[in-house]
Amino acid sequence: MSFANGLKTIVVATGLDGRSDGALEYARKLATAYNARLVLAHGSDPVDYALASKVPGKVLSGLTEEARTALDAMAADLIREGIHSHSEIRQGEVTQMLVDIAEQYEAGLIVIGTEGRQGAGPVLVGSIAEQVVRIAKCAVLAVAADYNAGSFRPVPGGPVMLAMERNETASEAIATACSLAATFHRTLIVVHARRPEETVAFLNPAANTLEQFGIADEKRFPVRFVVKDGKPGDAIVEAIAQHHPSILVVGVKRTSETLGLHGTAFSILARSRVPVLCVPPQQALSTLETENSAHVSAL
Repeated sequence: MSFANGLKTIVVATGLDGRSDGALEYARKLATAYNARLVLAHGSDPVDYALASKVPGKVLSGLTEEARTALDAMAADLIREGIHSHSEIRQGEVTQMLVDIAEQYEAGLIVIGTEGRQGAGPVLVGSIAEQVVRIAKCAVLAVAADYNAGSFRPVPGGPVMLAMERNETASEAIATACSLAATFHRTLIVVHARRPEETVAFLNPAANTLEQFGIADEKRFPVRFVVKDGKPGDAIVEAIAQHHPSILVVGVKRTSETLGLHGTAFSILARSRVPVLCVPPQQALSTLETENSAHVSAL
């Protein structure tokens, strides 16, 4: 179930190397705020251990038991905080494992940690984070391991930032950003990268954009509209540095109409240390909810 309809289940990718600590921290905050349950997902991909046929069964079993012990401890901590949670440990390709678990539990969000240091990853073509964003039917939150380090530490009570684009993802991205701003009592900063033709014509997209998307009369939280000139990726990164948001919401079409390996959303994902919430088009969420309804009816 999506943010707009009330977030109920969050799948968070967990590891044993500490890189997922930031992801778990954000997942806990969201679970508490939305009264959602957490599914702690851990996967071991045999490919990571060279030839799976040559990995002794006792080794794989030991890895699984180590993960089980760690996840049980995490779940116990969450229960003490009043957060309902349980764990899922599976062997196989990690990306598909996360997507399968999210669909099984009808999750509205997958939270995944990335390495940090050079943005949220850095997210490279073929990385787990990018693959999950491209194929998951629900929203995906990528949290860099060092999101809370040094000059990148979020300002307490920092705003929710929305990267505004006029495409099929706009309505769901707006609903998600508004839900976060209302739930956490934050200012919503809507950032629009002005196209060259708008700049030449001295057009201010703020004049009708907020009203068109139903944000102009929003009373639940303050709204600011920021216009930046230049390429969308550069404009958003500049806005992040200026306003220090606690989270960035961006719609993801999954395919790029521009030259290169990444569309705007994936460019931002690769360059931002601020946690990036990637929201799929409404039809992807509708498909998931329809499939889940059909599944329930068949039971």
